[in-house]
Amino acid sequence: MRRLYSDIIDNIVALRIAIATSVLVVVFAFGTLGYHLVEDMSFFDGFYMTFITITTIGFSELKNLTSAGRILTMIIFVMGIGVISYIASQTTQLLFESELFRRRAMDKQLKKMENHYIVCGYGRIGHRISEVLKEANIPIVVVENRDSSIERIKADDLIHVQGNAQEESVLKEAGIERARGLVCALSRDQDNVFTTLIARELREDIFILVRTNERQNTRKIKRSGADKVISPYEIGADRMANVILRPHVDQFIHRITGETQDHVFDEITIFEGAELAGKTLEEAQIRQKYFVVIIAIIPADEQNITFNPGSDDRMKVGDSLIVLGDVERIETMRTEGCNDLRSLSERVSNYDFKEKLLDHDLTLE
Repeated sequence: MRRLYSDIIDNIVALRIAIATSVLVVVFAFGTLGYHLVEDMSFFDGFYMTFITITTIGFSELKNLTSAGRILTMIIFVMGIGVISYIASQTTQLLFESELFRRRAMDKQLKKMENHYIVCGYGRIGHRISEVLKEANIPIVVVENRDSSIERIKADDLIHVQGNAQEESVLKEAGIERARGLVCALSRDQDNVFTTLIARELREDIFILVRTNERQNTRKIKRSGADKVISPYEIGADRMANVILRPHVDQFIHRITGETQDHVFDEITIFEGAELAGKTLEEAQIRQKYFVVIIAIIPADEQNITFNPGSDDRMKVGDSLIVLGDVERIETMRTEGCNDLRSLSERVSNYDFKEKLLDHDLTLE
């Protein structure tokens, strides 16, 4: 809707510019024909005289003009300058009004947003996080202070707030009171710590995910109020080491986490009335029916996780299944076998990070 409104405004002003440009062409044609009829000039000379008159270049006349020719010149000058001034004003209006309208439309959307995620920082990490969440239709607001990054955010058509994420007013403008979570992806750990402190002070119950550059800072960041701390550099280094130590494992991981993602890890919750509810893995015949591998079963009370479950392990309503398989087959199993009809964004919005996996380590059985 925001893009539609912006396009309407842009098109109205652009239409005015197009009409004014057409009028300018008419003025040139009028002047060219006028000099040809009044001063007996060739069409090229008439066009030249019209051009230097409208643009006020100030070259000398091609010939001494008659009184009628001078009156014609004044008429052309007034008409030409008027049209050019109008085009210039409309072009300026197009630049300023479209940006102002976008900002107002974005402010209206910001006030209506709830259960969204705030991404602080739009560097490489923040950009990728925003890209993935946007593809999953998860509502996000990006907070960024750098002008260069703001231009990228606009190009990516993301709702954003320009300002310092370490300021309360900026986080409030991003809707932290209504947000579901906050992702601190700023480049410096100290900035992430301070942002976390401010966010936790504003909202005690908000989920906060923080990026860190140094492992030794993890404890400090958690003490500042973060629920989860991730080091992308450490993860990247481990992945590179795996290429050398476990090349086939790395190929497998790349297959399920790469851009194509034809096979993925996923989690499926069993709902009331599901075909799989109350059945053992042997009875359900999941691998034969859905061609999906069950990696683990997390019970509804989340006290213990059953890793590599056996054929006699029973699935119950509320259990979450960690699965590996083809994307389409997993979705078939989710809807037909587990009676989970929610979209990805609905599943994310219903997940309580504060009460579930992030608060305690599950025991493997």
